[in-house]
Amino acid sequence: MAPVLLLSCWLGLGLAAGVQELNVFIWNNSFSAALIARFEAECGCRVRLTYFGSMEEALAKLAGGARGFDIIGPSSYGIPPLVRLGLLQPLTKQAIPNARNLDPAYLDTPLDPGNVYSLPYDFTITLIGYNATSLRELGLDASSWALVFDPRLLASIRGKVTVLDDPREVIAAALRYKGHSVNSTDPAHLREAQAVIRAAMPYWAAFNNQSYIRELTVGNIWVVLGYSNDIYQARIDAQQANRPFTIGSSLQKEGNGMTADSFVIPKSAPNPALAHRFIDFMLRAENAAEITNALGAGNPNFAARAFIRPDLLADSVINPGAAAQKRLEHLNDLDSRTRRAWNRAWTELKVGR
Repeated sequence: MAPVLLLSCWLGLGLAAGVQELNVFIWNNSFSAALIARFEAECGCRVRLTYFGSMEEALAKLAGGARGFDIIGPSSYGIPPLVRLGLLQPLTKQAIPNARNLDPAYLDTPLDPGNVYSLPYDFTITLIGYNATSLRELGLDASSWALVFDPRLLASIRGKVTVLDDPREVIAAALRYKGHSVNSTDPAHLREAQAVIRAAMPYWAAFNNQSYIRELTVGNIWVVLGYSNDIYQARIDAQQANRPFTIGSSLQKEGNGMTADSFVIPKSAPNPALAHRFIDFMLRAENAAEITNALGAGNPNFAARAFIRPDLLADSVINPGAAAQKRLEHLNDLDSRTRRAWNRAWTELKVGR
């Protein structure tokens, strides 16, 4: 069961009787506690955050009948399945005036034409995070996906590598390594990616969504295939703990997958008015900037740039420039035949077939 975090800001006196509650189903490491507390104070409510570790996990829970959420925060490629399942209600745009702050480049995509159901609040890149000190001692670098997939390189870091427990992300990375699109529907390309993953798996320590930030931070793991904002968090945590090494991250020369995370409101939302207020609050420029300043996520909010720290705006992983963007590819919703093939390939890999 996904962990639940309760955040309340009632001067330490507990939750007052009759206070509204907002239930949010979201990726871990999406908002700082301070940002949630400010919303609670402003609206006089309590926010309950329930976390998921992968889009597949979230979709399975929601398709299985999970209810009671006011807001869901899926990756953009998770929106079409939610629409097909009839689980979302259209957004009332008049209740979200701060939507005007969003960069048009992240709006009106094929995943939600016209943004009928969703508005983006961050974007993340799937890439390699690493213990820069350990890799330097071994003469290795993270400029290529080969660091995760080539057994010749993995031999010197056996047991020090983790990858996400997420077929959409890991297969996509293997596809880019082989020179294919992260959205390829070609069965031959999938077989190539599956073979690459199978050859690399004996050298990996684990598939890990939940604790890889900590494992990288404390030095147990040296290389991760993970999300850009998570690796940023590991870097900050290692610095604050005065670890004798530094954490780095980089884009790979073969290219990387990326996705925007968005707000959607379920049809069954108990409190849709408060949900719209929450979305508008999070799209306010200074609040949106904190998602980057505190957590290192990329930001689709153009107005927020005025409030984002200059060093983060200069970081090509957090704010990729034009050259880097040419190597980034948005993950799309896969057709049903391809989804079944990917899931079957993933199951075969996990059970050792």
